[in-house]
Amino acid sequence: MKRRKFLKNSSKAVIASALFPVNALAANTVNTASQKTKVALVGTGSRGSATWGKNLLDGYSQWVDMVGLCDINPKRMEYAKSYIGTNAKTYQTGDFDRMIQETQPDFVIVTTTDSFHVDYIVRSMELGVNVISEKPIATEAGQCQRIVDTEHKTGREVTVGFNMRFMNGSYEIKKILNSGELGRILSIDFQEYLDQSHGASYFRRWHGKIKYSGSLLVHKASHHFDLVNWLIDADPVEVQAMGKVAFYGHNHSFRSRNCRTCPFTDRCTYYWDMTESKRMMDLYGNCEDADGYFRDGCVWDNEIDSYDTSSVQVNYDNGTLLTYTMNTNLPYEGQYICFTGEKGRLDVRLYNRQPWDEKAPIEIRLFKDMETSKIFSLEHSTGGHGGADERVKDLIFKPDVKDELGQRAGSRAGIMSSLIGIAARQSIETGSKVKVSDMVHFPTTWEG
Repeated sequence: MKRRKFLKNSSKAVIASALFPVNALAANTVNTASQKTKVALVGTGSRGSATWGKNLLDGYSQWVDMVGLCDINPKRMEYAKSYIGTNAKTYQTGDFDRMIQETQPDFVIVTTTDSFHVDYIVRSMELGVNVISEKPIATEAGQCQRIVDTEHKTGREVTVGFNMRFMNGSYEIKKILNSGELGRILSIDFQEYLDQSHGASYFRRWHGKIKYSGSLLVHKASHHFDLVNWLIDADPVEVQAMGKVAFYGHNHSFRSRNCRTCPFTDRCTYYWDMTESKRMMDLYGNCEDADGYFRDGCVWDNEIDSYDTSSVQVNYDNGTLLTYTMNTNLPYEGQYICFTGEKGRLDVRLYNRQPWDEKAPIEIRLFKDMETSKIFSLEHSTGGHGGADERVKDLIFKPDVKDELGQRAGSRAGIMSSLIGIAARQSIETGSKVKVSDMVHFPTTWEG
């Protein structure tokens, strides 16, 4: 279903709302409800216990009540309960249905391993509950179809936590593009730089295995693909890509199970001593015997198959061409995003960590001709991901917060961003272009 037709049809949601119970409309009415919004959290790892746990209750307790916690690891869940500071009931994943029945949440917040998002998203909607999901919404095309079909059938809704839409630089880019000053956008170059600390961390975790993360083109890049989709208000049509495990995984002469048991610590520049972090030990190290997951896994693990070096091209339905690259082993971290339009060019540099001084971490240059340019310098806001985590929650939970730029993302946005990464992975595996329309069918009456 085309984005513009989808937006036009979305006005039907007002009529359709009368057909569903109050719980089905929680995502639309929570901001004005007089009583607290009840949430249940499934997945109590780092992101779940912090951003959607402790930080949520610390900053939004006047509007939010946490009623349930669910995780496959009972030890981690008990630590998370204490860390969050909640009296919520705890349930293991096999008792997910019972948690919903007993706690009656308005939202289920899904922060599990990526490949399992779909199971809790779909089951929550089947049980009559709306969902807030961390990105990516899914790691396989079939999972996307399950979400589409279930949301269409049940009338429940999914909100995806795309915090990159809410960063300071993203605001400014969106406003400039909306102004029409660049005219029609012809092409976008998006370069993602991960440094030797942040980049390596993905390959110590389950993110380095495609069966869990769908690859970093799904887990990490879904942020970036969604940002582009939102900025230019267009849908991806065709994807082709190249990628490989060029640095991590098998590309080394020695390896071990994990850093704490490694006999090569004096030789490995990527050795990480997890025992120096009490939180990491409490959340993961002291819970390993319950599920066998090692948070400090070896970056040279032969089973690592998520591409650490990749390049993706995307054709959009409005004619824009996106070229996206990701490198995960650089001496600095940030992004370089360029928009070439009919009337000029917009260059955006975002620095997160670098070994040189910068006047500001965000630099935006708008070029109209050879002699004329405008320069904007911005700081990151305080808070998680440059204040973006808080803005996402503001829009969901605070009363009367307006969504003037359309930043709140539903399941359709989540699926479109995931599909680009999934298509890119398929293209790498097959060497062929992949048409997005062949991957998922959107019902013409669906408001997702």
